[in-house]
Amino acid sequence: MTTRRHAIGDLLRRTAARHPAKTAIVYGGLRQSYADLDRVVNRTANALAARGVGKGDRFAVFSHNNHAFVVAYFALARLGAISVPVNFMLGAAEVGYILEHSGATGILVEEALLPVAREAVTDRVAVRGVIGAGTSSGGWEPFEAWVAHGDDSEPDVDIADDDPVQLMYTSGTESRPKGAALSSRSLIAQYVTCVVDGEMRHDDVEVHALPLYHCAQLHCFLTPGVYLGATNVVLPGPDPAAVLAAIEAERATKLFCPPTVWIALLRHPDFDRRDLSSLRKGYYGASIMPVEVLKEIAARLPEVRLFNFYGQTEMAPVATILGPDEQLTRLGSAGRPALNVETRVVDEEDRPVPPGVVGEIVHRSPHAMLGYWNDPGKTAEVFRGGWFHSGDLGVMDADGYLTVVDRKKDMIKSGGENVASREVEEAIYGHPAVAEAAVFGVPDERWIEAVTAAVVLREGAALTAEELIAFLRERLAPFKTPKRVTFVEALPKNASGKVLKRELRATVL
Repeated sequence: MTTRRHAIGDLLRRTAARHPAKTAIVYGGLRQSYADLDRVVNRTANALAARGVGKGDRFAVFSHNNHAFVVAYFALARLGAISVPVNFMLGAAEVGYILEHSGATGILVEEALLPVAREAVTDRVAVRGVIGAGTSSGGWEPFEAWVAHGDDSEPDVDIADDDPVQLMYTSGTESRPKGAALSSRSLIAQYVTCVVDGEMRHDDVEVHALPLYHCAQLHCFLTPGVYLGATNVVLPGPDPAAVLAAIEAERATKLFCPPTVWIALLRHPDFDRRDLSSLRKGYYGASIMPVEVLKEIAARLPEVRLFNFYGQTEMAPVATILGPDEQLTRLGSAGRPALNVETRVVDEEDRPVPPGVVGEIVHRSPHAMLGYWNDPGKTAEVFRGGWFHSGDLGVMDADGYLTVVDRKKDMIKSGGENVASREVEEAIYGHPAVAEAAVFGVPDERWIEAVTAAVVLREGAALTAEELIAFLRERLAPFKTPKRVTFVEALPKNASGKVLKRELRATVL
């Protein structure tokens, strides 16, 4: 029923009516108002409809951050089509898997990624567009031709709040990615949580540097910003110099980065040279923030209110939030269940465990996905008992604050004892010579799994494996102390900032 509808495509129209002249998007030299963005979205949607794209069709977007990505996301939502953002770091076979698994019939590709896309697409992908290409080539149309469509009226499509609007594929750091089907209802409930608990406002100016194909940047920050009428500064990627320059130039008030990017910003020489005084709110998530880095952010940006957003793609993604007044009193905590979320910690039989006992973290919320695309078995498994099972291990204290211990698959079984990689990483970060660290288990005849650390040193620092192990022996039980330390120039990460431990394991095996 259109009268009561509250879908993703409606958010932009309502904001454009409230704030038509306000700057919605800044991208390079482009500064576009909400009214203009709304018209461009309608023209693009009508162009896609003329090419046969309709409600329920899956349409892939394979691109770095840019203006076209934002337009395509809202245009597809206006048609009731299901957008499928694709990780721009994937190879042709991996892209092909997502296209095949989702049943995509269309794709929009950044020109630089066109060679990969050509190899990945099949004949079933009938509608093909290119961002940045000036002319049609081999069945690929320039995105600019869609934007120039003559009809800027809003498409008349019957869209329900619980129709799937996006397939967000999990990062696949350990296995094949799964397509989490998200609806307008789940996403907008999550936006409300982010806005209220994240203290977001219509007068915010936010830099969006992390990939929009990932749920954190797109669904915790960019779309809530559009919902509110904030100004959104889109960068192609999280280059530290560019991020710091954008904060200064645009007088940005908000910034989200995963811990690895916050570390890169802190280490960059421009951090102390740029005027960052406009920044009022900082957010982290996607992986656990080392306590020593958290303290450094608080010391060097004392006016910034920090928030920890914890969750996963299947929760659209926020589940718990640690607020700014708790950052240093609840060090290492993921906070308490967010506005629209219930969270428990359960044992192997899904029974709630007492405070202080480690178990699996489960959630119940309107944020939750509809299910995994074309995988009813896995969907039933993660939703058993009426709760979404996260696969994360955690412990909740008597006040309801959650601490994430580890991913189930990252728990190291060493000498008959469980070792949480996160605990060992925190101890390593306590050494002044360490910039970054990742801990994982590798097969070992004696220990079953040997605790192993990959370490990146701060610039100009010197440290041997023996020195670091001796440092850790004073802080950790013997079975938790790494048996092996390897020094690397950089930790392998996916585009959302998560460390790819599978690649690190492969280098030491």
